[in-house]
Amino acid sequence: MAICFCIHSRRGNLPTPNTQYCFIGLLLILVMTGCNKGKGQKKGFLPDSSVYASQNYSDLVLDSAAVTSFLQTAVESDSIRSEVNHFYGRRGYQLGWFNRTGMTCAAPNFQRQLQSYSQDFADNSLKNKQLDALMADFEADENGFMAQKKQMEALDLWLTVTFFKYAQKVYGGTTKSPLDLEWYIPRKKKNYQMVLDSLVSSALCEKLQEPVNQYYIRLKDQLKKYRAIQKRGGFPLIVTNKKLLSVGENDSCLQKVKQHLFLTGDLAINDQTIAFTDSLAQAVRVFQKRMGLLESGKIDPLTQKEMNQSIDFRIRQIMLNMERLRWLPAEVEKDYLLVNIPEFRLHVFENSQQMWVTNVVVGKAATKTSIFKGNLSQIVLNPYWGVPMSIVKKEILPKMKRNSNYLAQNNIEVIDGNYRQKPGKNNALGKMKFLFPNNYHIYLHDTPAKGLFGESKRAFSHGCIRVENPKKLANYLLRNDENWNPEKVDEILKTDTQTGVRVSPTVPVYIAYFTAWVDRNGQLNFRNDLYGLDKKLAKEVFGE
Repeated sequence: MAICFCIHSRRGNLPTPNTQYCFIGLLLILVMTGCNKGKGQKKGFLPDSSVYASQNYSDLVLDSAAVTSFLQTAVESDSIRSEVNHFYGRRGYQLGWFNRTGMTCAAPNFQRQLQSYSQDFADNSLKNKQLDALMADFEADENGFMAQKKQMEALDLWLTVTFFKYAQKVYGGTTKSPLDLEWYIPRKKKNYQMVLDSLVSSALCEKLQEPVNQYYIRLKDQLKKYRAIQKRGGFPLIVTNKKLLSVGENDSCLQKVKQHLFLTGDLAINDQTIAFTDSLAQAVRVFQKRMGLLESGKIDPLTQKEMNQSIDFRIRQIMLNMERLRWLPAEVEKDYLLVNIPEFRLHVFENSQQMWVTNVVVGKAATKTSIFKGNLSQIVLNPYWGVPMSIVKKEILPKMKRNSNYLAQNNIEVIDGNYRQKPGKNNALGKMKFLFPNNYHIYLHDTPAKGLFGESKRAFSHGCIRVENPKKLANYLLRNDENWNPEKVDEILKTDTQTGVRVSPTVPVYIAYFTAWVDRNGQLNFRNDLYGLDKKLAKEVFGE
C-alpha cells in the first residue's frame, strides 16, 4: 500500500502523502528492483514529470498550511494559486529553489531571465518588490538564510509565484481569446509545471528551456538588436526632394540612408559619403527584399517611406508578432504548407526544412482570407467553380442585365438555382484547386489571371488563395503516390473533365498572419498590416 500511495500521490491524484510512508515505499521499490546506491541514479526529472526520484527533491519541507495562508494573502490570481499549489503538492511540499547546501542555481538563472525580459520588452509588470527585497537580504546574509527558515521559505514561494506569472505572460501571451482577434488556429495549452520542473531540477545550471517555437526565439534575438539601436538614438530621418535616386548620383540624404542600412546590417561598411555606390545599391536591394518591395536597388518613395518608419514602430511590430507566435505550439508538424497573408507567399516545408516558395494572391481587405489551420486532403483537376451567391448578386446578375449572353460567354450554367462555371482554361479557379475542408470556404487554386502575381501587393481575391505555381504544388503533393506522376497529371489537364485526386496522408495547411518574422537566411522581414490586425492586437498588448 505504501508503494502505490507514494506513486499515485506524486501524480496529483491523492492528497499530500505522509512523508514517512512515502519514504518507506521508495525503499521497498529500490529493494524489489535490485537497485543499489551506486547504480542507475540520474539527476533531473523524467520528461513527463509524473514520477519523481527522491534525489531530485530538496530535503527542506514547507508547511502546507503556511503555503495556503501565503497564497490567500499574497496572490490574487486563482490560476497562479492553482499552479503554485500543484507544484508544491506534487513535491510533498519540499522547497523548489533551496536545499541544505543553500540556494540552487535555478534562482539566479531565473532572476537573469526576468531582468532580460524587462529590458527586452520594456516591461516592469513582473517586477516584485518582496522578491527583490528577499533576494537582496539573501545575498547580504553570510549564511544565505539557512538559519532563517521563514525568510528562506518566503523567498522560495515568491520565486515560484513569480515564475508562474512570468510563464503565463511570456509563454502564454494575452488572456484574450485569439478568436476575438480573428486568429482561428487552435491554441494549445502549455505545461508550465514541466518547465519549472526542468528549471529547478537542473544540476548543470543550464539556461531555461523555453516552451516556444524557433521563430519566436529568432524574433527575440532581433528585438534585442533593435532595442540596442533604440538606445543609440534609433534610425535617422531621410529627407530628399528627389523622387528617385540610383547609382552614380550624389545627394546629402544618402549619408542617412547608409547610416540606416549599416545599423540594420544591410550595408556591411560604415560609408559616410554622399555617393550612390554599387555597394549601396546592393544594400538597398537587400532592404527592399526584407520589406517585400520591388528589388530595384533604387531609392523610390516606397523605399524611403519604409526607411523612415521609426525604431519604436519596428519594435512594436516585432513584439506584436512575438505575441502571435506565443499562440503556436513549440513544435509543429515536419511536413506542412504555410501561407503568410501579409507576405503574399506560400511556403512548402518538408522534414522541417523549407523546400520552396511561391507567390499567392489573397483576399482583399473587404473579403479577408481567414487565419486558420486545415488539412489538405484532395486535389481537383479541371474543377467546376460553384459561384458564391454573394458574387452572383454583386457581380454576375448586374452583368447579365447589361449582356443577355453573359452566362454562355463565360461558360456558366445554372442548376437548381445554383450558378457554376464549367471546367476550362478560363475557369476562375484555373485548372486545379486544393481542398482542405474548413468552415470558411477557403481553398488554394489556380487562376487564369496570371498577371496579378507580378504585383508587389497581391490582395485581390474574394478570400480564397490563388497559387502562382499550382502544377508544381500538385506534383509535389503527389510525389510519393505511385498512381500519379507529372505525365498523368498533364494528361488529365489537357481535358476539361473534372477529376478528384486524394492526398494521403493529408498535409497540414497553416493560413497565418505575420507582419514581422526572421526568414531561413536570418533576415528580419517586415510587411504592412494588410487587414489592420496589428492595430487590433496592439490594443491588447499595449493597452491602446
